[in-house]
Amino acid sequence: MLCGGSRALQHLSDYHHHHHHTSIGLGYCGAKIVQLSSFFLRPSQAIARAQRSHKLRHRMISSSGFHYKTSCETTPILHNCFSQREDDPELPADGSTTPVSGGIVALGKFDALHVGHRELAIQASRIGTPYLLSFVGMAEVFGWEPRAPIVAKCDRKRVLTSWDSYCGNKAPVEYEIEFASVRHLTPREFVEKLSKELRVCGVVAGENYRFGYKASGDASELVRLCEEYGIGAYIISSVMDKKQDKEKRDSGDSKDRGQVSSTRVRQALAAGDMSYVSELLGRAHRLILQISQGDIQSERRVLSVPRSSVLNLPPGNGIYKACLILVGDDEPSIPCSVVVDTSYIHVETEELQQLCNSDWSQEFRLLSVEFG
Repeated sequence: MLCGGSRALQHLSDYHHHHHHTSIGLGYCGAKIVQLSSFFLRPSQAIARAQRSHKLRHRMISSSGFHYKTSCETTPILHNCFSQREDDPELPADGSTTPVSGGIVALGKFDALHVGHRELAIQASRIGTPYLLSFVGMAEVFGWEPRAPIVAKCDRKRVLTSWDSYCGNKAPVEYEIEFASVRHLTPREFVEKLSKELRVCGVVAGENYRFGYKASGDASELVRLCEEYGIGAYIISSVMDKKQDKEKRDSGDSKDRGQVSSTRVRQALAAGDMSYVSELLGRAHRLILQISQGDIQSERRVLSVPRSSVLNLPPGNGIYKACLILVGDDEPSIPCSVVVDTSYIHVETEELQQLCNSDWSQEFRLLSVEFG
C-alpha cells in the first residue's frame, strides 16, 4: 500500500536512491514536535510581517504561479466548485509582501485534509499564523490520468474552518503554488523562495517530507537551509494509522510505514469502510453532488445523480445507511440512505419533497451527502 503523494514519488523515485522516503509533497505529523533547529522566530519580525500580510489576504501572485484562498470567505458560488483556479486580483509586482508573509506554513500536498494534515496545521498554529502551502497541477506536469479529489474544491474551506477549534481559533488558510513553477528548483532555491519571495516566518513539515528537484532534499536539509536563510523549521513525527495491524503495515512497500495518508483514505473509500474513512479524516466524508430538478424522482423518493455530476470521490459500490442530506447552511439535514453503483449515486429519503420545494432559480445546485 502506498502512502499519500505516491504517484509523484513513483514518478520521481527513479531519480533518487533513498527509496525509504515517503513523499515529495505530503507532510505527515504527530503530536510530538521534533525540534531539529536551534533557530527561533523573532517575534518582532513575525508581528510586523503579519500586520503587512493582513491587508493583502484576498490577493494572489498570478505571475509566479501562486494562488491563495482564505478559509473565512463567504460560501462559494456554484462556478467556483467546477473551476480549478479562483479569479483573484494580482499582488503588486514589487515583491514587498505576500499573503503568507510572517506566517507559519505547513508544507505538503493536502489532497484528503486528513488527521495528519490537521496535525500539521495545529503545530503551525502554536507557533504563529497557520497556512497550508500546497502544490497543485502535478497531474498535468507528469501526464497523470485525472482522478476525483477526496475533498471537493468548493468544500475545502468548510473543512479548514472546522479545524478552527484545534488551532487555537485560528483556522488555517490554504495557499497554492503551481507545481510547474517550482518543479526544477533545487532545495536551496526552494527555501530561498520561501524566505525572499513568500517571506514566511517558519515552516512545519513531516519527518518524511522531501522537496526540491527530483525530491533531493529531506527534512534535515530543510532545517539546515531554513536556519541559513533565517526562518524557523519545525519537523514533526508521523501520525500513524492505529487501525492497521503490523501485518498490513509490513506490506513490502518501503514507502508505507503505516502512517495516515491520502492513499489509505482512497483505499478505505473504495472498500466502502466509512467508519475507517471517518477515523482517517477526523470527520465524516462529505460527497458534493451537482443536481438538477430532473434528477429528482419524487414518486420513488429517490434522487439519482450520474457519477459525472459528482464533484469528489464517492465510496465504492454498495448501500450506505444512516447518511444525511445537507441542502444548505440554514436548512436542517435530511436522513437518507445512499446506493452507489457504476453509473449513478442514488439518494433515497422519506423527505424528498423538501428538495422539490427548494429554490431552483439556477439550473443546477449543489447538494451535500454526509456518510455516517
